[in-house]
Amino acid sequence: MLRNWFRDEEGQGMVEYGLIIGLIAVVVIVALVALGPKIRDMFNDVNEKIDAIPSEGAATNAAG
Repeated sequence: MLRNWFRDEEGQGMVEYGLIIGLIAVVVIVALVALGPKIRDMFNDVNEKIDAIPSEGAATNAAG
């Protein structure tokens, strides 16, 4: 009975999955920290370009 308990490997698989998930989380966090400023700048550039486009409502109000 004790010998079977030591051979039981069900918990080992769960630990391995937990380690893999933890490693993936660390990689994602490092990538976001490293690329965060570049992503922010990219979104700011897109936002500025969208703000520079005149809206249809403003063109209609100015013409009417």
